[in-house]
Amino acid sequence: MSCFAAVLARSGFGWRAAEVSLADCESIADLADVARDVEGDVRLLVIEQDDEYAVIARVDGDEEARVFLTDGHAADEYPIAAFVAEELEEIGDSDLDGDPDAPPAHDSAPFGDPSVAEDLGTSIGELLALCAHEGTLPVDVILAVCDRAGCVDAFELVRA
Repeated sequence: MSCFAAVLARSGFGWRAAEVSLADCESIADLADVARDVEGDVRLLVIEQDDEYAVIARVDGDEEARVFLTDGHAADEYPIAAFVAEELEEIGDSDLDGDPDAPPAHDSAPFGDPSVAEDLGTSIGELLALCAHEGTLPVDVILAVCDRAGCVDAFELVRA
């Protein structure tokens, strides 16, 4: 099982990225602590495992982490996806009311906060559409969010 995790942190000097270990993580609070270990005003912890799911966790200062899981079905096989899904709510039709760009709900529904990167350039509708688009890999979702936020170069450097 191949898992990649990195924290992208923005400060006055721009974005930087650091690969991180999630070996001791058993909760969203643990993921937030990993993100907080990297200095920055805005932090995105991004996780991708076996082309099956992605997690984007947003940690700003001392605020509670906002987390998004691309595919709830991954919780059946992957421990990180399982504890994330346990602590979050599935995104259903009622969450999409009023968003004209949002795709219809689908079988492998995402969980959590789809507005996690909205102020960084990825709207709720765009993020959910990426998850729903057939053939889009979890890393593609991360790359799209990073591209819109202006940190794709930092992400690609740490992922190489």
